Amino acid sequence: MKFTHVPGRNAKHRVTLYALSTCGWCKKTKELLDSNQIQYEYIDVDQCQGEERAEVSTKVRELNPRGSFPTIRIDGDVVAGYDEDRIRELLEL
Repeated sequence: MKFTHVPGRNAKHRVTLYALSTCGWCKKTKELLDSNQIQYEYIDVDQCQGEERAEVSTKVRELNPRGSFPTIRIDGDVVAGYDEDRIRELLEL
């Protein structure tokens, strides 16, 4: 899986975002992370092809059985959908 790394001053937590390039809530999640200078990695699932897309889709369903976007993993916790309060709580913002 080819993730895009986004550098940030706040690297206290391991943050992985599974998103869609056309999803407004996914864009809001990226904006929230960026505005708080959070270091994270993301993959736009709809930009993946073939085996990689199947592999990423399987991973999303393991983390979030609904398979909805965004799916965010913060350390060992998973947030399904844009839940700003929960994201802030897990990132200690």
